Amino acid sequence: MKDLLPSAIKNKEKRSEVHAKLKHQKKLEKKKKAKVREAAEKQALELGEEPPARPVPRTIENTRELDETVCKPDDEELFAGNEADEFSCILKEERAPKVLITTSRFHSSRGPAFIDELISVIPNAHYHKRGTYDLKKIVEYANNKDFTSIIVVHTNRREPDALLIIGLPSGPTAHFKLSRLVLRKDIKNHGNPTNHQPELVFNNFTTRLGHRIGRLIQSLFPQDPNFRGRRVVTFHNQRDFIFFRHHRYIFETKESKEPESKGKGKKEVAKTQEKVITRLQECGPRFTLKLISLQHGTFDTKGGEYEWTHKVQQQQCMNELQPCLNYLNEKNRPPESCCQNLDYVIKSMPECLCALISVQGANQAEQAGINVTEAQTLPGRCGQRINPLGCVTGTPDTRSRNTVQSSSSLKLRSWSLPVYVAAILVILLDL
Repeated sequence: MKDLLPSAIKNKEKRSEVHAKLKHQKKLEKKKKAKVREAAEKQALELGEEPPARPVPRTIENTRELDETVCKPDDEELFAGNEADEFSCILKEERAPKVLITTSRFHSSRGPAFIDELISVIPNAHYHKRGTYDLKKIVEYANNKDFTSIIVVHTNRREPDALLIIGLPSGPTAHFKLSRLVLRKDIKNHGNPTNHQPELVFNNFTTRLGHRIGRLIQSLFPQDPNFRGRRVVTFHNQRDFIFFRHHRYIFETKESKEPESKGKGKKEVAKTQEKVITRLQECGPRFTLKLISLQHGTFDTKGGEYEWTHKVQQQQCMNELQPCLNYLNEKNRPPESCCQNLDYVIKSMPECLCALISVQGANQAEQAGINVTEAQTLPGRCGQRINPLGCVTGTPDTRSRNTVQSSSSLKLRSWSLPVYVAAILVILLDL
């Protein structure tokens, strides 16, 4: 019974009993190891030696494979780029940040409440009603009024589900998925924020992309925090999710009594020590961000180019068009599996094609041995009449994934549809 795992026991009561015993044993072993470690550290300090190094816990973060894009402290190219990027004038305090916050055209009841809390978090943020104005008009208006950034809160099914952050005057534009939103009123024992400028904490923005996103978010806030307000805003990046928290903190002096022995046969005397502790009170809101795409320049539905997009979308395009790989250099009609998948990608995933076209092109297709002239006839052989295909939007609506786009709604670019297809198939050949 000792070697039997709880999962192998069918009786629920017996299984719970065995599980509780195992849990209790692990707890006792953990306490025993902690006492041995503390005794060894205390003995080393008494002898004037260095205490033994504590074991490092094995986590997903410290066992992750080395990423070549992680920034190094001596990366001169990175620091030179920081001096000339779009956020340098704000981060050098040459220009004060001024943020315009607006919504999508159809916003929910929780949208305004979320915006009110964003305004309380971000100093010098102003809300402007969206109305029927196009986003390009709003960008033009914000530039004329000397705004440095625009935040668009997108809602779906009465719930904020995305954030669009646009740097002004020349970009970039970041599209984030918003999830796990908890407003201030729903946080137990929440605090009320003050008007002091907050301190900023950024964790794990270590890659080149993370460094750029961190500077974009940092440019929303003033760079001279008021420490008397004891207010801190945290952006914690973990496994490509950005967790947002907003706290107030306070330092307190706490008295603790530790027993001090005076030898054998004598009573232990409690020695009073003062320790400075920190207490936190969450002010809200609380939410999680996931980067979907990063676009060069301000929001552009026609000629915008992407610096980065989520790879899952690219992989989905490749998987859908894989049946067409063997029929590029032929003149016969491709099988239905190829034509159906091509039609699905054109109508349902145009933003995915836009992301791929910024990476691969016609020249790489020719280098891979693909006959671009023959590839141009592939859509016609499948009965496709859309020519050319372009991006529907720089920040695709999540609702568009479940609906089929009509050909009249496509915003066309100068790239032809066969070049898009050839670019994707080049990537397939490299896999």
